Amino acid sequence: MSLLAIVVALALEQWRAFEWRTAVERAYVTYARAIEQRLNGGTLGQGLLATALAVVPPVAITAFVWWLAHRVHPALGLAINIAVLYLLMGFRHFSHAVSTIVAALAGGDIVSARRALSQWRGGSTVELTSQDVARLAIERGITDAYRQVFAVLFWFMVLPGPVGAVLYRAAALLAAQWKAAKPGDDLTVVTRSLLVFGRPARQLLWLLDWIPVRLTALSFAVVGDFEDAIYCWRTQAPSWPQAYGGEARGILLATGGGALGVQLGGPLPGIDGEPQPRPQVGVGEGAEADVLPSAVGLVWRALVLWLVLVLLLSLANWAA
Repeated sequence: MSLLAIVVALALEQWRAFEWRTAVERAYVTYARAIEQRLNGGTLGQGLLATALAVVPPVAITAFVWWLAHRVHPALGLAINIAVLYLLMGFRHFSHAVSTIVAALAGGDIVSARRALSQWRGGSTVELTSQDVARLAIERGITDAYRQVFAVLFWFMVLPGPVGAVLYRAAALLAAQWKAAKPGDDLTVVTRSLLVFGRPARQLLWLLDWIPVRLTALSFAVVGDFEDAIYCWRTQAPSWPQAYGGEARGILLATGGGALGVQLGGPLPGIDGEPQPRPQVGVGEGAEADVLPSAVGLVWRALVLWLVLVLLLSLANWAA
């Protein structure tokens, strides 16, 4: 039943992305901000309480609705699973953004490519070259594919019903909202208090990421250049700075770059014109526009691998 829910949700998402998905995420972020405004006194205890208040209600409501639906009829429980996965997964958004950037770069329209990248990942893109756009699009695509597909599917399979999927997306959104400062940020009093207050949310996400991020990286290695991917994982991922996503993102980008045979990471243009240093990960030449379709293909192959494994696990359970 889990495999059927995943396949149907992916098919629905490819057919037409859930139009209210952004609105639902925005509503949750607004809820998280309201909790922060009321509880953020800059202490760890307040952060723990706020994290519980932000995560437990949506997870509990989802669990109760699914349990009730499943009690009425298993088919109704399956429908809830499909609906939640359809709402939470965002593979089409990633592939559509990459397609837009590829088309713009292929036509030599760097302005449109920068605009599409800015709408996707945010931030200023005025100073970016076509190679920078391609590199950052691959990085964002790998990260989004993990955050919105692979990690969601992993926790959907581990916990009953759609509880795991909701737990992971809530934790990811919360950690992004209560994130630590990045290089170049103005460390105001509010930002400094958020470093401590948001630590429990970030630690929860780190815990939820530990297994699925490594399974996703291993999947990239299996369906890509295995030797280079594993080499980059072992030697480069630990050097990825916490300010740019830390361990989880370092593993994904290093393994993805090795699997694709391209270099990712490297300096980012700063707001004041000074480059923001980041280590280079991956192997080979710098990313170009023609590598973007290969990145989408890598993610697709990894997803098919996961579906095959889910099928095998389902068959094993039925045979037991």
